[in-house]
Amino acid sequence: MLEVNLAVPVKSVPEFIAYAKANPGKLNMASAGNDSIQHVAGELFKMMTGAHILHVPYRGQAPALTDLLGGQVQVMFDSMPASIGHIKAGAVRALAVTTATRAEVLPDIPTVNDFVPGFEAGAWYGVGMPANAPPDIVGKLNNEINAAFSGPKIKDRLVELGGIVLAGTPADFGKVIADETEKWRKIVHVANIKPE
Repeated sequence: MLEVNLAVPVKSVPEFIAYAKANPGKLNMASAGNDSIQHVAGELFKMMTGAHILHVPYRGQAPALTDLLGGQVQVMFDSMPASIGHIKAGAVRALAVTTATRAEVLPDIPTVNDFVPGFEAGAWYGVGMPANAPPDIVGKLNNEINAAFSGPKIKDRLVELGGIVLAGTPADFGKVIADETEKWRKIVHVANIKPE
C-alpha cells in the first residue's frame, strides 16, 4: 500500500511522483528497516519513476507507521493489514495498492501499476517443509491448506485484511519463491542495499 501523511498535498500516484520530483529532499519514506519489503518496494518505486524520496529505516513496522501518522515522515509502502484501519479512519491517505490487482476490501483504490506499468510489490506468506519431506505428506498438507483457504472463514478474513488467497501446488509456490528472489535480488543490487 502506497500511503502518505495527510499533510502531503497529493491525492494520486501521478501527483505524488510529480511532487517528489519537484521537491527533492522533502519526502521521507519510512520502512520497517533496511531490506524490509517496505524498503525494497520504495526503492523499486524510486527506480521506476525517478522520484526523489529519502529512505528512513525504523526498528519495525509499528514505529514507522506511528511516525507516518504523526507526520515525522511523509510516505510509506506498508502492508494492508497494518494500515487498513488507519486508511478507513482517514488518518493516512492511501494513494494505491502495490499488488497487481485492486484489493477487494478497498476497491476504489487503484494499483501503482495503473500509473507505473510493471510495478508490483507485496508481502506473501507460505508454508515450507524440509526438501526431503515425504511427497505424500507434502501433498496431504498442501491439500488441507488449499481446502482451508477455499472455505469462507479463512478466505473472508484474509480479504477483510486486504489479503489475496493464492492457493496452489508446491511447484507453484516454488516458482513464486524463485521469481520473487530474483526480482528482489536485482533491486537490492541496483539500489546498493547492504544487509544489517
